[in-house]
Amino acid sequence: MKPHTMTLPTPTRRRASTTWLALAVVAATLGTATTAVWGQTAWPSKPVRLVVAFPPGGLADVMTRLLQPQLTEALGQPVVIENRGGANGNVAADAVIRGTPDGHSFVISSTGIESVNPFMYARMPFSPGKDLVHVALLANSQLFLVTRPSLPPNTLKAFVAYAQANPGRLSYGSAGSGSTPHLAGELFKQYAGIFATHLPYRGAAPALQDVLAGQIDFAFVPGTAFAYVKSGKLKLLAVASPKRTDNYPSAPTFLEEGLGPVFADTLFGIYAPTGTSPEAVTRLNREVNKLLASATVKARFADLGAEAMPLSPTEFKALVAEETKVFSGVVKARRIAPD
Repeated sequence: MKPHTMTLPTPTRRRASTTWLALAVVAATLGTATTAVWGQTAWPSKPVRLVVAFPPGGLADVMTRLLQPQLTEALGQPVVIENRGGANGNVAADAVIRGTPDGHSFVISSTGIESVNPFMYARMPFSPGKDLVHVALLANSQLFLVTRPSLPPNTLKAFVAYAQANPGRLSYGSAGSGSTPHLAGELFKQYAGIFATHLPYRGAAPALQDVLAGQIDFAFVPGTAFAYVKSGKLKLLAVASPKRTDNYPSAPTFLEEGLGPVFADTLFGIYAPTGTSPEAVTRLNREVNKLLASATVKARFADLGAEAMPLSPTEFKALVAEETKVFSGVVKARRIAPD
């Protein structure tokens, strides 16, 4: 019987074995690195959720739905819209902030969540400056004073005289306490020297519906009301802006009538929760701004009394800082409190 012998690997075999092991390690490392890089640049990797801070039918909702199909195509992922009205944007923003921080959820709201709410609410569910990131500004919207058609006055001056002769008999609705329609109403009452009962709603659309139904007398609403004005279901008396609107150039500003400044232009923008990747913010800003710069979107927004405003996140933030100086003062001076 031959003695059992063990064949030892030759130096060549040892070198080959070591080489293959090294190559495997390099491949694994490169694969991990490639995955990491791809993960950073492949946003969005799943549907993008836009939480609109107002009910369906309001201006923010209408503008978002105008952009939705083209944004879905540009991003290569479905864009899902969810409506969460309440607390002047706080409900929607809080839902996004407290949700899964995966970089695919954003809130669309008026900028009142920054310029009004911190000065109106004794306790905020979040800190706008710490918990939200500016992504893109959608538009600046003018507000219009509309009344139910059965109300006698047909002009702003006649309406003021009527309100002064009927103190406490008129009521007006707004998109909620602290909303720009509410601020416009308070400024109007102040400069006109009238009293009217404020009824807050969970968005401009429900307030508008009650003016149409004759449940309340007037409201400050966005250009979503134009169709009702044209059909005679509403009277449009004035625009709460520094300039007249091209849609109804005959409607004066309050300042022109000696009542002012009743300025309550409304900014709507997209915010992300803090921690969202810069790549996601940059990409969404770029795609939204491309759409806002298109002639089609500009025209559609203009039909709603809104001006498309493609800005960088930095420009967006600076504009809201200027707005805050004005609106925070109105909140304090008129002692505006939550619903």
